[in-house]
Amino acid sequence: MNADARRISAVCHVVGATVLLGTGAGIAFFMAMAHRTQEPELIAHVAGTVVIADAIFTATAVILQPVTGYLLASIIGWPLGEGWIALSLILYVVTGLFWLPVVWIQVRLRDLARAAATAGEPLPPKYFRLYHIWFACGSPAFIAVIGIVWLMLNKPSITLF
Repeated sequence: MNADARRISAVCHVVGATVLLGTGAGIAFFMAMAHRTQEPELIAHVAGTVVIADAIFTATAVILQPVTGYLLASIIGWPLGEGWIALSLILYVVTGLFWLPVVWIQVRLRDLARAAATAGEPLPPKYFRLYHIWFACGSPAFIAVIGIVWLMLNKPSITLF
């Protein structure tokens, strides 16, 4: 393939990685800040926005990253078994395993906060339990994405197999 295809694949892949990292950081920050207020109406609004952002930005990037990564590796001639690529793929799967529950929990947090706001009641204990699980699952997913970006930028020589 030509240099233009390589450039386009690289740009798409880097933009996708940036979207994953940036959206993840933004979602975590805004959810944590809203949670600190313990105000159901504010949390419901922020969580609703977070669910939309995850659907539009994160889900799109999650789908496109493997495609653009494969295209880029193919164009450059890197085998997928290359150590840093293989480790990135492993971390990508780990990220997904933690991210999927986070998405479901965000929807539940939004719904619980909406119900509390509508009823004029404080957040129920289930909200707080789910928030702690959300945080516990989101942290390793976010750290894994940071690891993937680091691997992508540094391309260290790693022997896995």
